[in-house]
Amino acid sequence: MAPNFAKKEYQFLRELGLAPRNQGCYGSGVWRGHGPTVTSINPANNQPIAEVVEASIEDYEESMVACAEAAKLWMQIPAPKRGEIVRQIGDALRTKVQHLGRLVSLEMGKILPEGIGEVQEIIDMCDYAVGLSRQLNGSIIPSERPNHMMMEVWNPLGVVGVITAFNFPCAVLGWNACIALVCGNTVVWKGAPTTPLITIAMTNLVAEVLEKNNLPGAIFTTFCGGAEIGQAIAHDTRIPLVSFTGSSKVGQFVQQTVNRRFGKCLLELSGNNAIIVMDDADIQLAVRSVLFAAVGTAGQRCTTCRRLLLHETIYQTVLDQLVEAYKQVKVGDPLEKATLLGPLHTPASKVNFEKGIDIIKSQGGKILTGGSSIESEGNFVQPTIVEISPDAPIVKEELFGPVLYVLKFQTLKEAIEINNSVPQGLSSSIFTRRPEVIFRWIGPLGSDCGIVNVNIPTNGAEIGGAFGGEKATGGGREAGSDSWKQYMRRSTCTINYGSELPLAQGINFG
Repeated sequence: MAPNFAKKEYQFLRELGLAPRNQGCYGSGVWRGHGPTVTSINPANNQPIAEVVEASIEDYEESMVACAEAAKLWMQIPAPKRGEIVRQIGDALRTKVQHLGRLVSLEMGKILPEGIGEVQEIIDMCDYAVGLSRQLNGSIIPSERPNHMMMEVWNPLGVVGVITAFNFPCAVLGWNACIALVCGNTVVWKGAPTTPLITIAMTNLVAEVLEKNNLPGAIFTTFCGGAEIGQAIAHDTRIPLVSFTGSSKVGQFVQQTVNRRFGKCLLELSGNNAIIVMDDADIQLAVRSVLFAAVGTAGQRCTTCRRLLLHETIYQTVLDQLVEAYKQVKVGDPLEKATLLGPLHTPASKVNFEKGIDIIKSQGGKILTGGSSIESEGNFVQPTIVEISPDAPIVKEELFGPVLYVLKFQTLKEAIEINNSVPQGLSSSIFTRRPEVIFRWIGPLGSDCGIVNVNIPTNGAEIGGAFGGEKATGGGREAGSDSWKQYMRRSTCTINYGSELPLAQGINFG
């Protein structure tokens, strides 16, 4: 039986176009669904929110035909006009930011300020993309041949596939879709299987904007579904670029599949991020930063701080303050104002946390605070600090929960080596006041991560910079800077406006 929307905490969902039972495929401008029926679950109490009929492979194929056809129209619309559509999407999000933020908290489990902040991030991306729509500039290149001109022209790829994860169920869509749309691509989005209501609510808003402007709904095509739909996207030659966010293991499969058909991948995979606190650091600033970086989103961010490297001279001072701060963290319903730590996303996540703690103990880890799950209807666990050797195998892995490993070092060189010793390479940060340390840290012999911060946490990236990491994090870059170039194809054009045919490199072909 479908859940009862008469419940007070669920009534606002009607404002987002949601019902107790929903169809999970938006293709050809209409909602349909002929796949399995799944139930969206509130991780704070493991009670049902609503049901969703997922997309079938037949739904996928029918929708993709329309999406590929819509791409031919969309790419011919001038980029500033496409930017105007994205501006309207941002305005539509503004009218529902509180409702959408509440839905993110309800269905994903992050606290309400983070849920609202995630929706705001898409709004910011819309604003950024509107400006970008007038700046998709190519280059004029001097030609060595007389009466010739060379230039670079950027054109849309056609269709961009976006596969997002549960921890940022709509912000990562914004990083990709806002840019892809102004670049002239249609978008195919597969949201996380466990956050289908956010996928549907977001799509409803985008669909209204397209309809209001008499544009095909197929420009923005959405699927709620599992691995079968994800595999179809990875194999689909109609999708030149697939942006995937998730684990390194699944990301590697996606990359290999897309590469086999000569497609392009944009990968945002695992993180195992470190904060280094030097002996001259502002300790209060560092402690506040570590708390947010390690506990925020219940440790379920790819940019979560998982390793804290403390200089031996300030080791105990920082540790004592941090343990005391952890003991004051309120764990509970993410929609309640005082809560700082909501639930893990699924019961399976809670089981993985418990297994991780057992492995930590077996590898010599000492639990300083936390270390247990909390008996309740929801998926709650204690924020945990562990003293452990940097050589422990578990430290090299990404345990997706609020577990912080504390490690001691003597020199900057040693700290950088520990930072770089893990397979992942997403985010990193150092706390220091010394310029020579800062410039060593951000230089070629410093952090090997894609995000290299100073005196701020590892998480909370701004959209203006390119977001992404190296090594097992996948090498992708999303959001700002020149990330837009990934969503377009570059043509080098040489124009001969003379009557002779001189060849490059001075070749004389008779």
